[in-house]
Amino acid sequence: MKTVSIVRDRGQLTIPDSIRKMVTWVNPQSAVTISVVKSDEIVIKPHQKQVDWDKIWEGIRKSRAIKGRNAVSAVEVLQKDRNSH
Repeated sequence: MKTVSIVRDRGQLTIPDSIRKMVTWVNPQSAVTISVVKSDEIVIKPHQKQVDWDKIWEGIRKSRAIKGRNAVSAVEVLQKDRNSH
């Protein structure tokens, strides 16, 4: 489907009703990713939050290795706290 729309001041573009009715992810306050594919082509897609699992697991490994007073690890402190309640 193709429609014509006008880019307004400050670069605002209204997605026509006919397009919004065809796709379920276009709602008010939807996060979108806008990419320039070619100099005459812009693509709008639903934003997919990207999770860097390597970074998350590295943070977990680092937090487990932290030693506090009396050389007690963060994991040991949490386990002790959970068992005391």
